[in-house]
Amino acid sequence: MTVGPDGFTVPVSSDDGGPATVFEHLWTPYRMAYIRGSGKPTGEHDCPFCLIPAMPDEDGLVVARGEDVFAVLNLYPYNAGHLMVVPYRHVPDYTDLTDDEVAELGAFTQTAMRVVRQVTGAHGFNIGMNQGSVAGAGIADHLHQHAVPRWGGDTNFMPVIGLTRVLPQVLAETRALLAAAWPDAVRPRPAGD
Repeated sequence: MTVGPDGFTVPVSSDDGGPATVFEHLWTPYRMAYIRGSGKPTGEHDCPFCLIPAMPDEDGLVVARGEDVFAVLNLYPYNAGHLMVVPYRHVPDYTDLTDDEVAELGAFTQTAMRVVRQVTGAHGFNIGMNQGSVAGAGIADHLHQHAVPRWGGDTNFMPVIGLTRVLPQVLAETRALLAAAWPDAVRPRPAGD
């Protein structure tokens, strides 16, 4: 299918049972700049995950700080409450983490799930990290783990058809709610340390 001059889809001739009869094509040429790395950080001096810890929590969207990692809202969330758990050290690969960093990353991920469930009533989560740009890491040089809350029916026509995400709350409000619910026992590191 393709879009006709009137804005409606019109059939495209098939290739006699080949891929064109099965697959639709969505052209997104604006993504090529992202794929080629335009505007991506080139080191610690411009890495957002290195810069955020020096910001006040509200400005950096930091929800909680630990000794080795911090939890921060994703600036471009898939769903409301989409957190990332990030080590303070600028390392690209999970195998680069120390045992202490691995332990705290895991503990923060568990706490993130508990807090987001408590605050938002999430039904489930997608938890994971993309290792390397070929695996989908937007900022491949600084490891970060995503904790994306999910609800039954949260993928509806808006993102699928309308290419629009509907988020029911602004990031500052989400950050304040999650930070208030985060256990104090895991917030020992102040901003700028």
